[in-house]
Amino acid sequence: MMHEAACGLGKALAARGIGVVYGGGHVGLMGLVADAALSNGGEVIGVIPGFMVEKELAHSGLTDLIVVHDMHERKMRMHERSDAVIALPGGFGTMDELFELLTWRQLGLHAKPIGLLNVNGFYSPLLEQIARMERDGFLHGPTRVRASANVDELLDGLMGEVVRVGPTGADR
Repeated sequence: MMHEAACGLGKALAARGIGVVYGGGHVGLMGLVADAALSNGGEVIGVIPGFMVEKELAHSGLTDLIVVHDMHERKMRMHERSDAVIALPGGFGTMDELFELLTWRQLGLHAKPIGLLNVNGFYSPLLEQIARMERDGFLHGPTRVRASANVDELLDGLMGEVVRVGPTGADR
């Protein structure tokens, strides 16, 4: 089910003309998103630290692969190139990236919408925890996280929240 959702996300992004910016690997669910987007004519930019390239984890067929020094630079470069964030089910790396962007948004460092592809209820316990943190007064400011198990529903909601900025105000 998670593999199908990842492929569906990549295909849907390509169909909508939305590029993918991700960690640049050929493995895992994001590797599947990248492959599906590419095979459907989408643009996919990977940002990967050099040590991961040396471990042969880099995706070789991307539109662009940016090699950076470390994980911190990777997160910053991905953030700079994105208009919204979607987290698929994942492990510590996914949680690290998700929580850093949630924190940056709460601190006012960005206003990008954040979505969770809640396949098989993967993120339901986290959503309950976020609601508890809000109730208990630990969260303030823009804490909204959009979640759906349906790719199109999630994309429609996120696209309604995207604020594009740049010299011309055009899509990047």
